[in-house]
Amino acid sequence: MGLWGQAKAAQRIARNLLRSRRNRALLAERLAGVTPPDPGSIEIAVYFADTRVNLYQIRQWYAPLAELAREHPVAIISRSPGTMMTLLDEAPVPAVYLRRVTDLERFVAEQPLRLVLYVNQNTKNFQMFRYGRMWHVFINHGESDKMYMTTNQYKAYDYAFVAGQAAKDRLARKLWNYDLDRRVLEIGRPQADHFAGELPFTPDDRTVVLYAPTWEGDRPAAAYGSIASHGERLVDALLATGRHRVIYRPHSGVVDRGYRAAHHRIVAALAQANAADPAAHHLYDSGSSLGWQLVAADVAITDISAMVYDRLATGKPLIVARPASAAAEIDESGYLSACEWLSAEQADQIVPLVDHVLTSTEAH
Repeated sequence: MGLWGQAKAAQRIARNLLRSRRNRALLAERLAGVTPPDPGSIEIAVYFADTRVNLYQIRQWYAPLAELAREHPVAIISRSPGTMMTLLDEAPVPAVYLRRVTDLERFVAEQPLRLVLYVNQNTKNFQMFRYGRMWHVFINHGESDKMYMTTNQYKAYDYAFVAGQAAKDRLARKLWNYDLDRRVLEIGRPQADHFAGELPFTPDDRTVVLYAPTWEGDRPAAAYGSIASHGERLVDALLATGRHRVIYRPHSGVVDRGYRAAHHRIVAALAQANAADPAAHHLYDSGSSLGWQLVAADVAITDISAMVYDRLATGKPLIVARPASAAAEIDESGYLSACEWLSAEQADQIVPLVDHVLTSTEAH
């Protein structure tokens, strides 16, 4: 890294430190008016040590957690001040802020925890693993054919909850000496029972297409994101017809500048199309509610991600963007062996493919 790169990195670190300090001060004011759970009251904790950027990973569990809390009191553990402020605004169960390990120890000593649930593989999970006399369970933040779904880190948990047999088969192919029959439990997709949210538009004769790409990935084998390779051309093609409504719901732009720039150009194209035709109601959706998008769309275009299996639960047509990177690890032994693929080279031909899956019984 050159001198300029080092200076930019230093600026970024300084900004993050200032933001964290500011968030801690704001959170202290908020917490002064919040009553924490009574000692001896919480049976189940959801451990979420991540920052706001990954809140989507726990948001999809809100409704099932609210149902669970009717019988077994639940709390979400946060280690980030920014995340905690958001959880105070939107979480359906109590959230507790445990920034320091000593805070964590006090909470564990006070509460009769039976179960700790984890939605991701944050390295701070290991600070919670040290506590015995409770079960540590990985519930993940989706069900997909990503390489993430078969990481050896599954072995760190007492149990893993998965959607069904396909998930167990995936793990069996990849992991050595892992007791699937004892440590992996099938629970379906409880999130699919709670697809939420109101339509932000009035349905008409337009074909609604959901484009829901994943992020670009942090290594070549996990480069599943399609925004830079497919996204601009497929969105432009759909906007040009005048008979489609595009719902664009990504989580993106976390690592690569080019990917982020392509995302911003798609957002701008949607705004421009709406300005030209206010009745189009194209939508860039960055809201916290997920579910209505999957149900409302006539056709969904997703990357290899949990959105594939969530969309399948609706029984409606689905197209999967094939990763442009040859290094991306693709497991074609399951659903991906029979899906409707969209290659980067075909992206500007998305309209006839959308028309095809709408009328083909095999594509449903």
